[in-house]
Amino acid sequence: MKIIITGSLGNVSKPLATQLVNAGHQVTVISQDINKTAAIKALGATAAIGSITDAAFLTTTFKGADAAYTMIPPIATSGNYYQDVAAIADNYRQALAEAGVKHVVNLSAIGAEVPTGNGLSSAFYQVEETLNQLPDTHITHLRAGMFYTNFYGNLAMILQQHIVGNNFPGDIQLALVHPQDIADAAAASLSGLTFTGKSFRYITSDEKTGNEIAQIFSTIVGQSIPWIAFPDEALQQGAMQNGFSAHMASLFAAVGISIREGRLFKGYADHQTVTGKRKFETFAAEMIPSLAV
Repeated sequence: MKIIITGSLGNVSKPLATQLVNAGHQVTVISQDINKTAAIKALGATAAIGSITDAAFLTTTFKGADAAYTMIPPIATSGNYYQDVAAIADNYRQALAEAGVKHVVNLSAIGAEVPTGNGLSSAFYQVEETLNQLPDTHITHLRAGMFYTNFYGNLAMILQQHIVGNNFPGDIQLALVHPQDIADAAAASLSGLTFTGKSFRYITSDEKTGNEIAQIFSTIVGQSIPWIAFPDEALQQGAMQNGFSAHMASLFAAVGISIREGRLFKGYADHQTVTGKRKFETFAAEMIPSLAV
């Protein structure tokens, strides 16, 4: 089959492309970075260089495809993320309709069941709603948990300040996911194309509290790494120092607020099944030595 993958060589898209190529599919990877062309070809895939903000480019790229994997990345400097996400989702809708793609696996997020209140996650409510407007296209939305790889952003804090945390207490259980487990789920769906209609499912790999995560890092590092509940303003300032706009930083903080107020995982709790196989302890042990040198 001919399958189109968005997301360039990201944490999900690269292993997904690799699996699909190895399964014998004709894979095209969309990237806006022409410098990724050689790496995409090295996977055995075709590179389509262009932007997901360009509906005409997407339509041309989707032509003749049996299926597609769609995702929308964080846009660090966005001044209106919900609006930007909605525009990209509409580009996907138009392009998929005009190209006649009949099966789509879309990366969504835990918390996407409501249009507001869950920070970044609620932006994906509109994505699901927009793609579900396609009358003759079968779509499954993968509502992913909190990415393990987000903890790379805490590495300096863990190794230098000997703390880890977020803007919510350490006793709240979190639904977490390894990107490779998302890739596995997407690959299985795209290889079989057995899904029909419009559906969603949650993809998680593990469930841990912040305190449990801190204890895992403490064991690996060999000294106490407590979980700290940061003030919202401190979290936002940290995000802005790392290049995020004030707007995006506020949406990051809103995710944590939703967690501590008991909203973010409410929908997930009704379908609570850990489907991934990669546990957080294993990821953490790999993460620390790889970058601690």
